[in-house]
Amino acid sequence: MRKFYILAFLFFGIATGLRAQDNYEIQVYGSETEEAGHTMVELHSNYTFDGSTSIVDGVLPTEHVFHETIEITHGWTPWFETGFYFFNTLGNDGRTAYVGSHIRPRFAAPESWKWPVGVSISLEYGFQKAQYSSDTETLEIRPIVDKKWGGWYISLNPTLDQTFRGVDQNRGLIFSPNVKVSYDITKVVALGPEYYGSVGPFFNYDPIQQQQHQLFIATDLNFNPNWEFNAGYGWGFTNSTDRGIFKVILGRRF
Repeated sequence: MRKFYILAFLFFGIATGLRAQDNYEIQVYGSETEEAGHTMVELHSNYTFDGSTSIVDGVLPTEHVFHETIEITHGWTPWFETGFYFFNTLGNDGRTAYVGSHIRPRFAAPESWKWPVGVSISLEYGFQKAQYSSDTETLEIRPIVDKKWGGWYISLNPTLDQTFRGVDQNRGLIFSPNVKVSYDITKVVALGPEYYGSVGPFFNYDPIQQQQHQLFIATDLNFNPNWEFNAGYGWGFTNSTDRGIFKVILGRRF
């Protein structure tokens, strides 16, 4: 348990140098995989109130655009699942389109190991169109460590991003941790911050205004084990970050 608290402190301590993930699926993962034989269907929706207003690296502006992502996750064993993503965007000036797709296998440490924290690792590979992302072929490596004690919950996602095609293809692994903390206000409602960011390549960090920093205040509603609901509003803190985003995640388990 002591090691877990030290790890949490380290991640919060470096939070001033992080970068936000792409604003299609804004979520900090928990360590649990989907139960064997069960399928979760999620709709990730977000709207950018205050974003980019000009074309940058061939990527269309993000201000006043909706992102709609369909995620389908199936559990194969008690410790292995596969997720599929379909990214879409809705906006004026030719910004309505199918954006791309990803596949995400994820492996979790079985409960029989009796570890003091939940641990899993996600590998997400896919393609996206160049007018919506400056990196069109990417791999995300996302270790996940989480813990629930009393009414508190914390999840750490120290993510590594590798680009195979795009402007970042020669930059190596990009360090992009995500952090979630929440507290159970009631048996149904949990509330807390979510942080998304990236510092850039290891030991060659980007200048501060080229980094991305996003902080969301989010709520989770736990009214039924077959449903998932998360919503929040996020603020960006650098020139490279969308400064105002509202997001909703609605999921149904079958």
